[in-house]
Amino acid sequence: MRNASKTLTSFLILALALTVVGTSALAFPGGAPSAAPSATPSAPAAPTITKGTVVETMDSGGYTYLCIESGGQKKWAAIPQSQVKVGQQVELRPGMEMKQFTSKTLKRTFDNIVFSSGLAAAPASAAAPASGK
Repeated sequence: MRNASKTLTSFLILALALTVVGTSALAFPGGAPSAAPSATPSAPAAPTITKGTVVETMDSGGYTYLCIESGGQKKWAAIPQSQVKVGQQVELRPGMEMKQFTSKTLKRTFDNIVFSSGLAAAPASAAAPASGK
């Protein structure tokens, strides 16, 4: 009986070890990651903040597309449809930049465009007027 108990214990330990190794191989294709990776993965790109003067704007498909000029350079951005006018100073919330984005509704491809969740602050004209006494 004692030999049967040892055999069963050895079998269970072996089965557990194989399960752990098998699970590790499934979770990490090519095997479990090493303690010291040979190459450091590149960090994701930092979100882009766009601010400047609106030089062109168009609404399409629920978005407002803005061409913003700052420091002599122009950059396109897209935000949820908003009231924005040419000549207005804007600052957008951080967004992610896409290259070679094609807008099906505009039938246009942008070399680079920043997708933002909207304006960082409401324009001064939209602020509530101060109450006078």
